[in-house]
Parts: sequence; C-alpha cells; structure tokens
Amino acid sequence: MEKDLLQRITHNPEICHGKPCIRGLRYPVEFVLELLSSGMTTEEILADYNDLESDDIIAVLLFAAHLDR
Repeated sequence: MEKDLLQRITHNPEICHGKPCIRGLRYPVEFVLELLSSGMTTEEILADYNDLESDDIIAVLLFAAHLDR
C-alpha cells in the first residue's frame, strides 16, 4: 500500500518546475505540507481543493517522512 500511495507523488520538469507534485496536478508537496502546518485539517484541504483526495494527503505525509531517510 505504501508504494501505491507514493506513486501519487510525481516529478515532471514541465509542472511546477519539477517539484514533487500530487498526481501530476499543480499541487506541490510543499504546498500541501504548508497547509497542514498552518493548522488546516485534511477535511478542510479537501473541501477547498476538490480535485485532491484523502489518499493524496496521506501520500504527501508519507513522502515527507521518507525525505529524512
């Protein structure tokens, strides 16, 4: 399951200057992390950004956790 979630994070030089993004959308991982660190809940993020899914948020957190490895 972890591998499936991490596949939601993509790198494309033509999208957001190659920064890791969610499913090829223009939502960089760092943007979602900033939303979470500002205190927004997953539910609030999903309500504000309709094309995101709950698994996207989990994938962002999993990706961030792997950055330190």
